[in-house]
Order: sequence, then C-alpha cells, then structure tokens
Amino acid sequence: MKFEHMETVNAIVSGTYLPRMFRARQVFPRPALEVACIPEILRGELENGGVADRIKPGMSIAITAGSRMIANSVTILRGIVEFVRAQGASPFLIPAMGSHGGATAEGQKDMLATLGITEETVGCPIRSSMETVCIGKNDEGVDSYMDRYAYEADGIIVFNRIKPHSGFRGKYESGLIKMMAVGLGKQYGAEVLHSGGDETLAKNIYLFGKAILEHSKVLFAVGVLENAYDETAEIHVVKAENILEEELVYLAKAFTYMPRVLVDSCDAMIVACIGKNYCGGGMDSNITGRFYSPLFHSRMEAQRIGVLDISEESHGNANGIGVADVISKRAFDKLDAATTYPNALTTTCYRNASIPLVMMNDRLVMQTCVKGCYRIDREHPRVIYLKNTLELEYIWLSESYLDEIQGVEGLTVESEPEYIQFDQQGNILRMP
Repeated sequence: MKFEHMETVNAIVSGTYLPRMFRARQVFPRPALEVACIPEILRGELENGGVADRIKPGMSIAITAGSRMIANSVTILRGIVEFVRAQGASPFLIPAMGSHGGATAEGQKDMLATLGITEETVGCPIRSSMETVCIGKNDEGVDSYMDRYAYEADGIIVFNRIKPHSGFRGKYESGLIKMMAVGLGKQYGAEVLHSGGDETLAKNIYLFGKAILEHSKVLFAVGVLENAYDETAEIHVVKAENILEEELVYLAKAFTYMPRVLVDSCDAMIVACIGKNYCGGGMDSNITGRFYSPLFHSRMEAQRIGVLDISEESHGNANGIGVADVISKRAFDKLDAATTYPNALTTTCYRNASIPLVMMNDRLVMQTCVKGCYRIDREHPRVIYLKNTLELEYIWLSESYLDEIQGVEGLTVESEPEYIQFDQQGNILRMP
C-alpha cells in the first residue's frame, strides 16, 4: 500500500477544526478484594469448595490460561497450581485461546508470556499445542474438539474471567463455557463453532461447552469477576456439574460491574490503543457501540471511530481494526497479517481484519473522523478520547460536553478545556 504524495489527501482534511478537550473522571461502584489477600481467599474457596477430593495423588491436571489481561491472573494461577500440588497431583498450564497467537503453539505461549504467565511465574510446565482430539458429538450431533494435552490429562481445571462479551450477546458470553468451547477447542474447534455465522454463535458456545463438560474430565472451574476498574471483585470455585447453572448467576452480576462511557453518543470517538490483551475484538464493542455484526448493539452511538495504535502485548494482532473508520499509519505498520488473519478466518468475521482509511498521524486521524460526520455542529464537535476500552476511569471529552454532563452521576470534570498538544510529526504529545 503506497503512502507517497499524500499532500492532497492531507490538505482535504487538515483544515477540520479539532475542539478543546478536558479530562473527566468516571466513578463506578468498586467492590474489590485486597490484592495481598487474594492467595488466602483463593485457597479458602478451593479448600471449602468440595473439590479437593476430585484431585488424586499422581494425577496430571491441565489448567486453562487465556489471552486476556485478567487482574491478578498470575497470582490466581499460581494458587491453583499450589493447590493441585498439595493434593499430590502434577499440574500444567495449557494456552486456551482458540486461534489467537497466530494459531501456532509458539505464538500462544508467547501470548501468555506477554501477560506475565510463564513456567517460572506460575511454577509449573506450560504445554502448548494446536493439536485437537474429537471427544464426541454435541446435542445437535456435531463433532466436538478439544486440546490434545487437556484431553489426555487426568483432570481439567477451567480458569477464566466471567464478563459480558465484547462482540455478541447470548445466554453465555465471555466466561467458563466459552473458555471450554473456544479456548480448549483451539483453532479447529473455534472454526467449527463459528461456522454457522453470527446467528448461531451464542447457541454453539453453549452446545460445544456442554459437550466438553459431558465428554471430558473437567473437574471444576475457578471464575473471577472484575469491577469497573479491572480489579478482582470476586473469586468463585464451581464444580463441573454446576458450571452451566452458576455461570448464569455470575454473568448477570458481571453486567452490573461493567464500566461504560457515561455519555451515550458522540460525533467521533478516538481510541488511543487497541489489542487482544484488552479484549477479543481489540476494542470492546460494549464501550464503542460498534459491533462487527448488525445483530448486536449497545447504548453508545458513535458516528466515526479512529484508532491510533496497537498494543505491544497484542503481538501485531490487529483484530477489530476493521470496525474503525480511520487508523494511523503507526497502527497500520504494526499490523501483522500472519497473526491477525487466522483469527478472522477462524471466526469468519472478516470485517474485523479489514483496513480502514489510513492517515499519517494522530491529528489527521482525528480530523478525518470529525470531517466524516454528518449533521454536526462543526464549530463544536462532540469528541470522546479513550486510552483503550478497558481502562475507563479517566476519559477525555470535547468542551461541548461541559453543559451536557452537569448532573450526570459518577462523572466529574478534572481539568480545564485545552487544545490537544501535537508534536512536529502530528502525533499526540499531551492530553489536557
């Protein structure tokens, strides 16, 4: 893709007015466990959860570890490992992340390392493979697959965060059932699950997750809930036979913990950084309001979305970038097709990996987004700037929101409106 002789392109948008911005703080309910107490709390849940007798001396126990940035995940995984060892068994971790990490065993292990999850930090081996085993059929007669190492283990412990999914709505969303259906299914299993398209995704997550519960050796699960500040709010140990029922309760509670942008619409939303470490879709559709499928929606309405960068933790996986309207050349240059495309091909969500308009710097991205809006007050555009869609305590709003947010519960003004400072290359130097 050539980016030579962009002077005319830049001139078309460079006169677009960018408003002054102010920093706002969003306050949400904050139930949280003391970080120093998490090992003790986890140990108590495991010891009192009626699961210790499911682990026998000499057993090999597979523990799932996903690709998301889960608070205190290393501490919790290490605690599970120690509990398994205390029963006389041999634990090991398996990357359970469908097609992430470029759909390679090495790439998935690298994803864990980026999150701080290594053999040294958790205290046990990590066995990574993309090989799957057909374990039986689901309730509709379709073959179900799971990670070979997990299948050959004497028992499986499922660990994941339970939360609303960033890309679809369903009875079960991002949590224990999905970790089994997609995570343990690896690339092949995830592809089979997604083969029916968006209309069958929620149903298939249930069907394939249930099949793994019925045809494998899942012993129990450890599910965590996080508050709006990405802190561990709750830890639950769930016996395998209770997962289908109890996850529904925890998902309903997770919806109440979910943060959001406390204004419901904007002309342009600028997301400074996206990545698989933030969510599966790179940026959370629950926050942006922009889903890859017209079947799903949220309360936020943004006419245009711009993306400025891709996180280092994402290893070039730019999944979700196609949901944006404009991206920076910096983000474009970080896009690794070998890492991004397996995810799109597996899920059949090709739009997620499509390339939007590419502009040379941050200022031009923002100007292009504002220019592309319809029926707006161009002297007072409504712009929202987010660091990412995971960390939402502080956001930036254009000065046109100052009157609008008066009286909005949980939203306070933290700075005076100022123009964004850009460096000589046109990239953001400092936000107000």
